[in-house]
Amino acid sequence: MELRQLKYFVKVASTLNFSEAAKALCITQSTLSQQIRQLEDELGEPLLTRTSHNVALTEAGLTILENAKQAIYEAEMCQQRINDLNRLATGTLNIGVTYSFSPILTETILSFTKEYPKIKLNIFYRTMNELMEMLRERRVDFALAFKPTAPAEGIESHILFQNKLSVVVGKFHPLASLTEVTLHDLERYELALPSKGLQSRNAFDSILPPGCDLKVKIELNEVNILLKLIRQSMMVSILAEATIHGEHDVKAIPLAVADNRMDGCVHISKDAYRKKSMLEFVRMLSESVAVRDRQNSWL
Repeated sequence: MELRQLKYFVKVASTLNFSEAAKALCITQSTLSQQIRQLEDELGEPLLTRTSHNVALTEAGLTILENAKQAIYEAEMCQQRINDLNRLATGTLNIGVTYSFSPILTETILSFTKEYPKIKLNIFYRTMNELMEMLRERRVDFALAFKPTAPAEGIESHILFQNKLSVVVGKFHPLASLTEVTLHDLERYELALPSKGLQSRNAFDSILPPGCDLKVKIELNEVNILLKLIRQSMMVSILAEATIHGEHDVKAIPLAVADNRMDGCVHISKDAYRKKSMLEFVRMLSESVAVRDRQNSWL
C-alpha cells in the first residue's frame, strides 16, 4: 500500500468523479483507475462502485476513508517538521479568521511576510462554526476569532486580548457623544446588524431580554459594507470593539449590559502539531500595535 494510492483514493472519495479527481491530481484517468484497482486488490475489497453515471463509496471504502486521511496527514506533518528545522525558510501556514477579527490582522501579515518571505500564508475568512470544523479537519493550522459562547469540542482557545461588545455609529451620530449606550437608547434607531451566526450577532442576541423592541433594518455578513452603511447613515450596529481598529469616521461606544466581553482568541486543535511558523505568527500578533491597544484599553 502506497501513500500515493491513498491520496488518489481520498481525492476520488471527495469528488466522486474519476475525471475531476484525475484533473485535480494532474494525472490521466487511466492511471488513477489503475492505482485505485491496485489498492483494492491489496486490500481484498472494492472501495468504490463505478457505473457509467456515478461513483460511490462501498462499505469498505467508507471504513478506511478516515484512516486514509489520517495517514496522509501524518505523512504531511513529517515533511512539515523537516521544513520547520530549516529556520522557517520554507513552508505554508493556513490561518482561519472570522470577518470581525480581520481588522487587527493586517499589521501582522505585513510584518510576517517581510520577515519570512518564503513562508506562504493561506488565509480563510469564515464564520466561527466553519472555522471550528476546519480546525478539526486540519484544513487550517489555527484560527483567530472571538471566544465562543460555549467551548468547542477538541479545540483549545487561548486569549490574546479582552474586548467589549459595542455600539458602532458614525462620528456625527447623536449616540457618539455618550460614554455608554443602553438597550433602551437603541430602540430609537434603525439597526444594521451582522448576520445571524456571526459571533458579534450571537453575543448580542444572547444578552437581549425578552420583549426588547429593536428595529433591525439590515442584516449582512460583510463587515466592510456594514461599516460603510454606518458611516453614510444614522443607522446603528453592534460589533466587537476590535472590529473598527484602523477605521475612520466611526466610533465604538460600550454597550451598557452585563457580560458584554468578547475575548479575542487563538484557537488550536488539541491534537494538532504546532508549526514553528504558527508560533512565530502568534507571537508577532500578540506584540502588534493592534493587539496591544486592545490590551491597554482594559488596564
